[in-house]
Amino acid sequence: MIKDIDFREATQEDLPEITAIYRDTIRAVNSKDYSEEQIEAWSSGADDTKKWQDRIKKFYFLVAEVDNQIVGFSYLKQGYYLENIFVHKDFQRQTIASKLLRIMESQVSINGNDTIKSDISISALDFFDSHFYDVEKKLKKSFKGKVFDILIVTKDL
Repeated sequence: MIKDIDFREATQEDLPEITAIYRDTIRAVNSKDYSEEQIEAWSSGADDTKKWQDRIKKFYFLVAEVDNQIVGFSYLKQGYYLENIFVHKDFQRQTIASKLLRIMESQVSINGNDTIKSDISISALDFFDSHFYDVEKKLKKSFKGKVFDILIVTKDL
């Protein structure tokens, strides 16, 4: 477990590290639950630089750092919707995601909302279940011509 993790708002200069974490984590972690074609389509979302720049500019977007290296990130949309939470493939299961999630939950409360909601991959179900999230529904989502099984989870704060 890593004890010294710093959290700060993301900047445009963080973009290369953020998109690398996004791409590499999908390829390394989610490949056990999704096909190679799905993984390639999903991870290619890292290539849309404009979309990532807009996310950093518009949303409450945090990065987690260990020794000045970005090891994770998360952001909220609409003040209550957890859009993404990703941790570097080499830093999995070291409390980084849990701490990011706690900060995001606090921000949702600060924003005046009683519930946090997220679309998650089936790979993330155990993590969210261990943090007392309820599965609201299961659905299929299409992205770049591939269909993904995802879950919508919620938690009352």
